Amino acid sequence: MKAAILYKSGSTPKCGDIDLKLNTEQEGKLINVKASAVKNLDKSRVSGKHYASYKEFPTVVGTDGVGELEDGTRVYGFGLTGMLAEQALIGDNYTPIPHSLDYVTAAALPNAVLGSAMPLLIRAKLVAGQTVLFNGATGVTGQVAVQIAKHYGARNIIVTGRNERLLEELKSYGATHIINLKDTDENIKTQINSIHQQTPIDIVIDYLWGKPISLIIETLKGDSMAFVSHTTKIVTAGDMAGKEISLPSAILRSSAIEILGSGFGSLSPEELIVFNKVILPEMFLLASNNKLHIQTESYPIEDIEEVWNKQLPSGTRLVITI
Repeated sequence: MKAAILYKSGSTPKCGDIDLKLNTEQEGKLINVKASAVKNLDKSRVSGKHYASYKEFPTVVGTDGVGELEDGTRVYGFGLTGMLAEQALIGDNYTPIPHSLDYVTAAALPNAVLGSAMPLLIRAKLVAGQTVLFNGATGVTGQVAVQIAKHYGARNIIVTGRNERLLEELKSYGATHIINLKDTDENIKTQINSIHQQTPIDIVIDYLWGKPISLIIETLKGDSMAFVSHTTKIVTAGDMAGKEISLPSAILRSSAIEILGSGFGSLSPEELIVFNKVILPEMFLLASNNKLHIQTESYPIEDIEEVWNKQLPSGTRLVITI
C-alpha cells in the first residue's frame, strides 16, 4: 500500500509502497485513511530527538488521522500503526466525524483542540465569565484556544504574540485585548497590569514559557504586602520561547498564583476519554457549522518529501491527504 515511509532516523519521509499486512486479527480497527496532519510531534519523532522516536526501519510515519472504518463510519483516531498510509490500525477510543465536516479540517483540529481545550477546561477548569490570557496565541493551537474560550463563555480574552497581523485577526475570534511581545518589557508589564487591575486575570494558558511567562508572573505576583491577592492559574502547554525560567520561592509564597502543566503526562486515561468522546465531538460539530476555524494547507501524500519541511504561513497546519 502507498505510505509515507521513513528509512532512517533524521531523514525525510518518502512516498512509497510498503506491505504492513494489516488485518482485523490484530488489536485495533482497520481504517482507510483520508488525511493526517503533520505536527511538531510527528517531525520530532522523525528527527530522532523525541523519546518516542522510531527505532525500526523502514516504518510508516504519522501519529493520528481521519478516514473510514470498514463499515463506512467516518472517524478520527490515534494510530496503532503509522497513519500516513492508505490503511492503518487505530484503537477503540476513536471519535466520529460529522458528514458535513471535510477531512482536511477534521485531521487538523484534534491536536490543536488537545493543546487548547484540555489546559483550558480540564486543567484550569474555565468557568463562564472568567478572564483568560493566552500567551503565544498566534500559532495554530492558540488561534483555536481563543475560539474555544469564547465558546465556553470567557468574558475577557487577552492574547500575546509577535505576529501583528495574526494578533489583529484574533479579535475576530473573540480576543478583547492584544499585547505585542515585540514591545519593551516594561510596556508589556504595564499593559498586563492595567488589564489585571480592571478585570483580574483568572487563567493564563502559556505556549511560550521562557522570558514571556516570566514577565507575566512578575506582573501578576502583585503587592506581597496586600496579604490578599487574586488567584490566577497558570497552565503551561508549551515552551517555544525557552525551556527554563527562574522562579523565586517568594513569588509563590506571597501570591495566589498556581502553576500547572498540561500534556499527555498530566492527563488521566479518563480525561483522555472525555477528550475523545465529549470535547472533540463538540469541536467537530462547531467546525462543521462554521463556528470554529483552523487554517490549513493540504498536499497529496505523493508530495510528502517535498512538503515535509515546507515553511508554512504562521498559524497554519500542514495536512497530507491520501
